[in-house]
Amino acid sequence: MTVDLRTRIDCPHDLVGTEQFFVDELPGGIELHGEALVDGTNWLDPRPLTIEVDGDPWTLVATDGRVTIGRGRHAGAAHVRVTREQLDDLARDQQTFVGLWTSGRLDQPAGRLDDLLDWWLVLRAALDGEPIHTPGAITFDSPDGSPLELHRAFRVDDDRAEMRHFLEEAGYLHLTQVFTEEEMAEISAEMDAIAPSYSDGDQRSWWAGTSTGERRLVRMQAFDERSPATAALVADARFLELADIPHDGHTWGARADNRIEALFKPIGVVEGISDVPWHKDCSLGRHSYECCSLTVGVSVTGADATSGQLRVRAGSHRTLVWPSFEQPNCDLPAVDLPTRTGDVTMHLSCTLHMAQPPVERERRVMYSSFSLAAPDADAAAAGRAKLREVREAAPVTVNQPPSEVT
Repeated sequence: MTVDLRTRIDCPHDLVGTEQFFVDELPGGIELHGEALVDGTNWLDPRPLTIEVDGDPWTLVATDGRVTIGRGRHAGAAHVRVTREQLDDLARDQQTFVGLWTSGRLDQPAGRLDDLLDWWLVLRAALDGEPIHTPGAITFDSPDGSPLELHRAFRVDDDRAEMRHFLEEAGYLHLTQVFTEEEMAEISAEMDAIAPSYSDGDQRSWWAGTSTGERRLVRMQAFDERSPATAALVADARFLELADIPHDGHTWGARADNRIEALFKPIGVVEGISDVPWHKDCSLGRHSYECCSLTVGVSVTGADATSGQLRVRAGSHRTLVWPSFEQPNCDLPAVDLPTRTGDVTMHLSCTLHMAQPPVERERRVMYSSFSLAAPDADAAAAGRAKLREVREAAPVTVNQPPSEVT
């Protein structure tokens, strides 16, 4: 087994043409990966969507699991406007509709973001061949075939093969007593001492407004560069050896300018980003280039339902679901991960997760990540060549426009 889900590498390419995409590439993906579309598209039953590319509208309609593509608009369709560059980013998985929305660049004259999220699943299934998740499609099994206990917590010296299997099945881990309370108290004290060295707008920290009118520091980047205790922690074998659990060659420190962040989780945040709703770390794009990296949270203070604990959607890394927000009727279990001081949580970058807002006690936590080694460029190129051969052997023409397209 592996948690390495990458299928693309970054390389120079020509921007996809609008007709090239809607007449050739997308219909070809639908033809090639039709089985990945039928059940999920039937279940989603998405509203028709008009994608207007630099003024040129094309409409997608799903009927009985079959997707048709036509030039023009559709009465009552959701509607999104994109540039050719944005279309290329969407097609190549460099960007998502969530990424456009988050950055304030989403231009959607009709419909809701939910409509775009449903069609994003259809596009990814057609272009990448991954089936859309439907209820009951994911099960959780122990190595002996018995049901997996999703609330299990491991000790750091437990069997690594068991941890690896749990991570592959569920997408997360909870490790208890990895670091001592004394070590965490030292880091907490350094968080207080170092906080004044950050300032609002310095591009090295995040700030949020609270219901009391305060402007609070909530995230300090590159914290190991300022905190001796944190620098010692990330050099410690107890931390570095966590990278070995997936057994896929993960390493620490790929983001040399921001290897670990220290977070305050204040009560009553009403402005800014502190407690992020349900999302995958790849929700803005690049899933097929970077997943799955491994996000590690070190509990400087403990956390529970009243103090900002982490929650995860078990199995969400194994299937195609909305990359952000609460997808209606998603049956993947939501699992609370309450921690004590010194515990560690780990989740894969395409596991859905969220942080509950603290309501009784503030939380402190540090987050870092382990990344996969650079992909094999030759293997990726061979895969793309094989895909071209398949498509050229069975050319596909564009579907007839839906009857309501005008």
